[in-house]
Amino acid sequence: MNIAQLSIGTAMSTPDWFQVTQKIVNDFADVTGDFQWIHLDQQRCATESPFRTTIAHGFLTAALMPQMFAKCVSIDASRYTMLNYGIDGLRYLESVRVDDKIRFGFSLTEIEQKPTGKLHRFATHVEIEGRDKPALVGEFLMLLIENPA
Repeated sequence: MNIAQLSIGTAMSTPDWFQVTQKIVNDFADVTGDFQWIHLDQQRCATESPFRTTIAHGFLTAALMPQMFAKCVSIDASRYTMLNYGIDGLRYLESVRVDDKIRFGFSLTEIEQKPTGKLHRFATHVEIEGRDKPALVGEFLMLLIENPA
């Protein structure tokens, strides 16, 4: 779907499930410096964690949002620039365990004209395959800027 043509109420989700591997979690830890054992120490998690396995960082799941959003929408790059504008009301509801598969869902709730472009607000959730509770919910914000002629 072309983002410039979306209307309020349009819902979409990533076409495929995305598997969160230990390598992805380890790489995220290296980038952020968050080396908490619950993300990295598989042996300790097997005995001490309530999940019995390592879990993804909450911010890792949130950080995947722009990549997953890009799988749902297209943009005419000759006419527009799309910028990540933030996430409002972000809440983590269920831990993503290593090797879980997740899928992002987006529903356009509002388009607001800003001085620099159109701010698109998307009610967003992340499903975890085989679980009822979403990993996270929030409002993902994208700013669509018209390129100068």
